[in-house]
Amino acid sequence: MQLEDAKKDASFICGVVEGFYGRPWTLDQRKDLFIKMQEWGMNSYLYAPKDDYKHRAYWRELYSVEEAEHLTMLITASKECNITFIYALSPGLDITYSSSKEMVILKRKLDQVAQFGCTAFALLFDDIEAEMTESDKEAFQSFAQAQVSVTNEVYEYLNQPKEFLFCPTQYCASRAVPDVPNSEYLNTVGSKLAPGIDVMWTGPKVISRLITPASIDELTEVLRRKPVIWDNLHANDYDQKRIFLGPYTGRPSALLTKLKGVLTNPNCEYGANFVAIHTVAQWSKCSIEHAHDENQSSDAISAVSADIKLEQESRNGRSDDEDVSLPMLVYHPRLALKKSLQLWLPEFKRTKSMWGPISKPHVNNVPPVTFGATGQSGVPCCSSGSLEEGGTSPGSAPMPTADHSSAEDANELASDATLTPCLVDGTESAGSSSMVSLDRVAECLEPMETVESTSSASSQAKNLDVEDVDDHDIKESPIKEEMPSAPEHEEGDVIMESERKEEEEDYQLTVDDLCLLCDLFYLPFEHGPQGMQLLQEFNWLKLNAHIVASNPSKTTAAVSPEVKEWHQRAEKFDTMSRALNKLFTRLTYINNRELLYELYPYVWDMRGVVALLNSYVKWLSFNQGSKQGFLSGEQEPWVFRGGLAADLQRLLPLESVNDLFLYKTPETPTRQVYTIRPYLASDERNVYQLCHRLHIARTGANFCDMEKIFHSYPNLLGDIHFGAFVTLSPEFSFVVEDDNSVVGFVAAAANAKELQRQIRVAWVPEMQTKYPELFHSHSTEKSNIPDPIKDLATKLQRLHTEDLPDALLTYHPSQLKMWLSDTVIDHSVSKRLLTCAVAALRAHGSSGCHVYDVDVCSMEFYSRLGFVELKNVTHDQDVMYFGRIF
Repeated sequence: MQLEDAKKDASFICGVVEGFYGRPWTLDQRKDLFIKMQEWGMNSYLYAPKDDYKHRAYWRELYSVEEAEHLTMLITASKECNITFIYALSPGLDITYSSSKEMVILKRKLDQVAQFGCTAFALLFDDIEAEMTESDKEAFQSFAQAQVSVTNEVYEYLNQPKEFLFCPTQYCASRAVPDVPNSEYLNTVGSKLAPGIDVMWTGPKVISRLITPASIDELTEVLRRKPVIWDNLHANDYDQKRIFLGPYTGRPSALLTKLKGVLTNPNCEYGANFVAIHTVAQWSKCSIEHAHDENQSSDAISAVSADIKLEQESRNGRSDDEDVSLPMLVYHPRLALKKSLQLWLPEFKRTKSMWGPISKPHVNNVPPVTFGATGQSGVPCCSSGSLEEGGTSPGSAPMPTADHSSAEDANELASDATLTPCLVDGTESAGSSSMVSLDRVAECLEPMETVESTSSASSQAKNLDVEDVDDHDIKESPIKEEMPSAPEHEEGDVIMESERKEEEEDYQLTVDDLCLLCDLFYLPFEHGPQGMQLLQEFNWLKLNAHIVASNPSKTTAAVSPEVKEWHQRAEKFDTMSRALNKLFTRLTYINNRELLYELYPYVWDMRGVVALLNSYVKWLSFNQGSKQGFLSGEQEPWVFRGGLAADLQRLLPLESVNDLFLYKTPETPTRQVYTIRPYLASDERNVYQLCHRLHIARTGANFCDMEKIFHSYPNLLGDIHFGAFVTLSPEFSFVVEDDNSVVGFVAAAANAKELQRQIRVAWVPEMQTKYPELFHSHSTEKSNIPDPIKDLATKLQRLHTEDLPDALLTYHPSQLKMWLSDTVIDHSVSKRLLTCAVAALRAHGSSGCHVYDVDVCSMEFYSRLGFVELKNVTHDQDVMYFGRIF
């Protein structure tokens, strides 16, 4: 059949399958889908949501009156848009194939759905055990014959519907035993299944990176019919950290003459599927002159050339409104993406409301799929870690030093200005932007399969579901701040309907913003160009940190080409980070709240990760690089869970602190952006004031009364809690800012014993000069010194009298202190702030840290951050140490 014939053939199936595990789409969303599908020239919708329990787990049960009304409305809406509604039933979990009673029940169920107006059906036998009961074994020669017998009987009972689909148990090449040509199961299906029934197929794997014409030819010969592709390329129900916004790719247009149809099974989040579905529609309309030629040489050259041209002209400042010429109806993923984004942008301006807390639609109890010794799942040779396959099947997943002190520097560090996001350097096309060979690993792994790092000391943390992290009781500060002027969290932070500024140009999303969004959440097997650029730039900065480490002075850096390049690329990374900040802020202003709620958790997490890495780059810049080596960063980016955000996290030298990367997404969208950066000498006043306010809040005393008491000692609290760190070990100090001021800090010393020695030699004498009356017992006993000051004087005097126990320093050689204001409403900030400090300490060879003199107020705070009480390191019952190893 020629391509033109395939395109004109109304029987070619092109549409969407709702077949994932998780919260099903709503009636309004499905109606909206039908309208879009009609507009885009698609024709079929397969109803197979796993959370409709009467579709799979309780397939025997009839629908209630209310459920029947819902399905009837859905079928009616599809007919109004000329979309064929295909109802799928999955009886394979527990059906007895030889039972006439079971056949009556099955027919009765489909009869009920037919009464709703449905004229197209599907029987799915995916993700089930290939075993039969004893009675079935007596009635049928094989498992395939049992399924075929039931399917043929139902097909005849329904008067041979024009569209009737069958999903086999061996639905992809990796599950064919021993392979596709020699599979007894598939050959039986091909020879015995009624010719009018179409067979569904996912490709080489459950989620296929590439589906070749040759593989389809091989399958067609076995099945004796053209297959319908159930395409899981954009399915995300197997990983809550990932969403796929990239274009349809990896399916040559020559397939159009070799397939009966394509149904895409996209993301759980309906609104996020615009690009996924629209690019499938574009692909289905492509027309190539020599479609029968598998090599597609001339068209491939045209597409790749146009891609390179597109990327180069984007870097050269060409307007996005200008078109890159391609032959008519030649499909190319990046150009298809561009077209989709232009049409998607108005969706963000549609007024749609959403209430309640943000919750991802995924489910946590996806049933796993295990494999025996049949070789159906390959283990990569690059890892000795465990391999697990559970995911989307056809039915979805079974599953700074103080020297840098100018205000100008501070403004540079905290800048939120955003430039146009850059594309990948070089001449590689977008199609090759993954930059890493897939052959070694990707061929062995599904995107839902994971390889756990053997060097991780807490590998179980990688398998924790981020939504399982219970942060609602976390106290974000060891000292609760209750000041009269403290702002309410809801004012200005939580997004209110009336606060949207979509009409103001600075707050409007652009196509460039959406391009960045899609590049960050691209496809299972590759990151988009700008996502790859983030990985490449950070990895280069990290691996070349020794360049700035060996050139400590800015003067040397200015004349050294290598150091100059390092700082230029650090600025480039900062620009990309600020671009993501702008995307995040603009997203919070959109009118489409439903879409905001779906995208917010992913963008919020990505923004936080990139900001964290940007903070680390700034630390490298301000502290002349790292003295230690890092991980190689050469792992394939798709062999781990978590997508680009996780790939970026893995580039930090923090293999054993995975718990710091588990965040609970805010229940309500907020637009507050917190900036974590290295401490500058110019921050001293703000940090000291924060110490002052937090201490007063902890005492519970009257704010005005305490202000009077501390009037003569305005810097005392800062000197006690923070001063020694920033004076003697400023390179391990970080601050966190909101839009107005410093709201938290962490200070650390890589060598606590050396810090203690320097405190005695340098810091204590300075304090004795500054507060002479507090270092003499007869002075502190005088009545003119308030009691709160006397208590602090005792702490000050202890600085030069106490020794850190050797048992403490053996495994926790570094010391750390961290304070955070209660005005910080983002529960991830404390973890990200600690991550910066831990990464800096790790880069300087430390493997553990402790917190000295922990009190009751801060005990829970540090415990939530992974610190544990060190009970056997000291005999002093009045001093409490908490520590964690990394």
